[in-house]
Amino acid sequence: MKREDLLELTRRMNLQRNCFHRIAGCYFDENGDVDGTFNIDFRNLKTPDKTKNIAIAKTIPFSRTDDQLLLHAFSRDALRPGTMWQLLNGMVDCGLKNDAMMDVFYDLMADDYQANGPYAIYVFDGVYDVPVKAKDGESLYESEEVYHFLICAVCPTSGDYEPGKPEFGFLFPAFVDRSGDPSRICVFHENPDQVQKALLVRLLK
Repeated sequence: MKREDLLELTRRMNLQRNCFHRIAGCYFDENGDVDGTFNIDFRNLKTPDKTKNIAIAKTIPFSRTDDQLLLHAFSRDALRPGTMWQLLNGMVDCGLKNDAMMDVFYDLMADDYQANGPYAIYVFDGVYDVPVKAKDGESLYESEEVYHFLICAVCPTSGDYEPGKPEFGFLFPAFVDRSGDPSRICVFHENPDQVQKALLVRLLK
């Protein structure tokens, strides 16, 4: 996992070159109960909300690689029907537009996420036309691959659903050598010394 690849991806995460098509999320109260969900076209957000949510999403790929952000391979057993891997692929394929599928995802995440208070799970649907690079490293206009991806960010909340900085998240499929790799996932921990072990197992197996 090369940091320059991820930085290339984050350069498409701004108001002028927005790569996000949709955002969905779920809020949980201090008891771990669902306190509301949403699922909307990202482009319909007001500019301040776009700015805030882009900052949340960007935290995951912009974090320190090989420290906060680690590349993980799914187990062999995970690459089959009925697993989290299949669910994530389904979310990519539908562009987050299947609310029933999203509810299953929130429930599975909440089962193993160790929270210290109210929190929110945000999921972003993004598309990046990966440009071909010439031998001198300059980008050409032709598209080499259409990389369709999800970013998930889990944030503590306060007040009226106000999110704090992400504490956990992931990028799926992993972006490796400027290409999507659905057999791997990039997992983020804001504090690498406080790993969400149960949730990591849930994701990978």
